[in-house]
Amino acid sequence: MNILKLYGTPLSGHVHRVALLLKMLELPHEFIEAGAEVRASAAFRKLNPWGQIPVLVDGDIVISDSNAILVYLAKTYAPDSHWLPNEPVAAALTQQWLCKAAGEVRYGPASARLIAQFGTDEDYAYATKLAGKFLPHLEQHLTARDFLATDRVTLADLACYTYIALAPEGGISLDAFPAIRQWLTRIEQLPGFFSTPALPLPVKAKV
Repeated sequence: MNILKLYGTPLSGHVHRVALLLKMLELPHEFIEAGAEVRASAAFRKLNPWGQIPVLVDGDIVISDSNAILVYLAKTYAPDSHWLPNEPVAAALTQQWLCKAAGEVRYGPASARLIAQFGTDEDYAYATKLAGKFLPHLEQHLTARDFLATDRVTLADLACYTYIALAPEGGISLDAFPAIRQWLTRIEQLPGFFSTPALPLPVKAKV
């Protein structure tokens, strides 16, 4: 088997979701630090013309986009597993939450963190408003279930976990959402789990 290469940075939630699956599947891999200077290089742009992380290299195969990488790893190294179910409804629900990770999670809690911690040029008011609409729906969804898509952990949970767990780093409190916090704990208790490096919390939570 090829030694997989994962290009990313430790603070990226998109990278973290991929790194979690690699660890949980016990797949040997090399983590290659890809800060802004690396991402701007011609060599990296050959891997991903958009200059974005994460990027996974598996021999001659190069995959970018974190959710696409999750699907590739599950299909290649954990086929017919709970990570990406084959049953139509379970597969559809998993995909639905992958879309939420790329939509409401990315432009809500993740955006707020990018702005609060790194000064990214995005709209903080929009991010907190979106998070304020999304988190109560997520809380209600998790009140009656342990995981997002099925009765076992799937790619959907890993895709959504990191930026929701890190919402306080963007000034978004999770104090009012006990079911979400219990779900986060369940993910954190999975074998192979590890956290991103902690960043200082903003002074005042916004949601």
